[in-house]
Amino acid sequence: MKQQILYIHGGAAFSDYEKFLDFLRTKELNPYEEKPQRWTDWLWNQLEDTHEVLRPSMPNSQNAQYAEWKIWFERHFQFLHDEVTLLGWSQGGYFLTKYLSEEQFPKRIRALHLIAAPFKPDDFCGEDGGDFQFNPDNLSNVAAQVSALHIYHSEDDFVVPYTHGLLYRDAFPDATFTSFTDRNHFIIEKFPEIAAALRSL
Repeated sequence: MKQQILYIHGGAAFSDYEKFLDFLRTKELNPYEEKPQRWTDWLWNQLEDTHEVLRPSMPNSQNAQYAEWKIWFERHFQFLHDEVTLLGWSQGGYFLTKYLSEEQFPKRIRALHLIAAPFKPDDFCGEDGGDFQFNPDNLSNVAAQVSALHIYHSEDDFVVPYTHGLLYRDAFPDATFTSFTDRNHFIIEKFPEIAAALRSL
């Protein structure tokens, strides 16, 4: 049986609906721009022989709502088996942290990987993380449910400030914290460190 990975992608979330509407009115558009290759596409190609990757497309990612993501996330539990690895990038990491801090995951979690995840509301290029904020007092519930926790953040992240990665590091002293200087918001083509970490499991 292949090792399972459940990946939750990023997104945007606005507490103020008017700010979301303003975002839609003012966001720069280029319908002819080619989409660059992302590390996620590269990673799944690297792991396809040994891993089964589930990548649900989360609802309304331009203005994510926690309740909607929670429902859709739980719909995928039927496809999981024990020792699943959870991987969350940006808003996806914020979501996984909140979910595991409040809920009991139905399967054993081999590892949780949080990549450039917000820790608290902030200015994330005009949006603030919406209603994904979690109670830091409940983070012990996260640590209790995962066998290993990995945190990745880059000092030059232009979306989620590096200080958020440090807050995760301080909140989870037993986690493996991997710091970079030049990966921005992990809008990169390849991510060999995460591939190596997943293979090591």
